[in-house]
Amino acid sequence: MSSHHIVREKQEPALLIANGESCGSECLGQLLEWSPFVVVLDNAIWRVMDLGIKADVLLGDFDRHLDVAAVQSAQYPIEVVHAPDQNKTDLEKGIEFLIERGFPGVNIVWATGRRMDHTLNNLTGIVRYKDQIKITIIDDYSVVYPLVGRFEKWLAAGTPISLMPVGVVEGVETEGLAYNLYNETLTLGYRTSSSNEAATDGFVRVQAQSGDLLIMECHD
Repeated sequence: MSSHHIVREKQEPALLIANGESCGSECLGQLLEWSPFVVVLDNAIWRVMDLGIKADVLLGDFDRHLDVAAVQSAQYPIEVVHAPDQNKTDLEKGIEFLIERGFPGVNIVWATGRRMDHTLNNLTGIVRYKDQIKITIIDDYSVVYPLVGRFEKWLAAGTPISLMPVGVVEGVETEGLAYNLYNETLTLGYRTSSSNEAATDGFVRVQAQSGDLLIMECHD
């Protein structure tokens, strides 16, 4: 599996590879199909290299004695970005790096699974960047992205959709779901709209007056 780096004008989303549970080869292959700009976080680089993927950037705090020279030799040319700020996660640093480089969007893989604290941080932390870059977290079972403005997408009947608030989200309104919401409040830990679904073939619409909402397209 490789990335040949054909796209270079930041027209396609970058691919950010974290260090959680790996996704399947089909999922990763689809994301690499258009040869995106690839950023790998810290020690995930060894797993990436085992898959034969060529990375553009290695980013992290390198606090686990990563042999950077060996990576540079095997992945030449690769940009190495040392980001030692311990007040931010490597995923946050990676997203901020791509914002600074002017990328309009990023697909993130290997950001869920394994450690639960990392998964929770990764999922909830993306909302702070929702107005700066289009973010999608993808694994073998879910596609997750923050609500920005008004969501509208055509979905087949029965497509699972979950709406998960990060904190409190007020004035939630939906159309096209089996269980629609009408100017309602969702609160993490108290009330969500989990395991909802598209009522019929057609458009699903979601909007909210305030707060941060994650939209999750999930399947078993």
